[in-house]
Amino acid sequence: MRRPLHRRRPTAVATAAAALAALLSLSACSSNGDGDGDSAADRSNAAGPSRSAVVPDRQTEVAPTGPAPSASASRGPVVPDSELKPVTGSFTKDQKAYLSGRVPKSMDPAAVLQNGQESCQRLERTAKRDRDAAVGALVAGDIPDAEAAVNHLCPAQKPLLATARTGHPDGTTARPAPGTYHALTTDPSCTWRALGSGGKLLASGPSTGAQGPVKATVPAGTAEFVSTSCYAWLPA
Repeated sequence: MRRPLHRRRPTAVATAAAALAALLSLSACSSNGDGDGDSAADRSNAAGPSRSAVVPDRQTEVAPTGPAPSASASRGPVVPDSELKPVTGSFTKDQKAYLSGRVPKSMDPAAVLQNGQESCQRLERTAKRDRDAAVGALVAGDIPDAEAAVNHLCPAQKPLLATARTGHPDGTTARPAPGTYHALTTDPSCTWRALGSGGKLLASGPSTGAQGPVKATVPAGTAEFVSTSCYAWLPA
């Protein structure tokens, strides 16, 4: 007697499953061989987390994430203080003081405020890891509109700002205060010169401490202090 068709289905399904398993097994064998292509893929997957781990913290990067607030006012007419209002809620007195004269008419005040807040966050995060690095970023001008941001949005960071005022950035500084300074860098190519009237060379370096960074002694009467690849200088 002929068997009903519905009893043949499990056998057909089982056969198909077995065939599929065999194909998958063959595919796995070929993909797990000793070929260079698969080994390279494995190395790429293994290297992914390592590459990500070395990406610097966004808050410590030199480039800002948006338009620099300090440059906003130079682009044209700004929003009058009386019209500095967010879409919802309201700005605090300090936030309005920060935004005053900084918001172009083409921009949302909240976006400009966010730039200032990000500058504060970047400074705070850097200071937690390395205070000198945070001060160096201020000296070098790497944090957009830092003075206004600190004074109005994160006054707890004012001590960093005060320390930064005692230093000077890499490049040329006219009439620096005499004394000993140290460079906030590990770049071995950091060099410096102290020049007197008429460009007379008074001192030059590098000059290193026993185990410290590059140091420079600026003599009294220095008309220009010139450095290269030194990032920023602070009193030693």
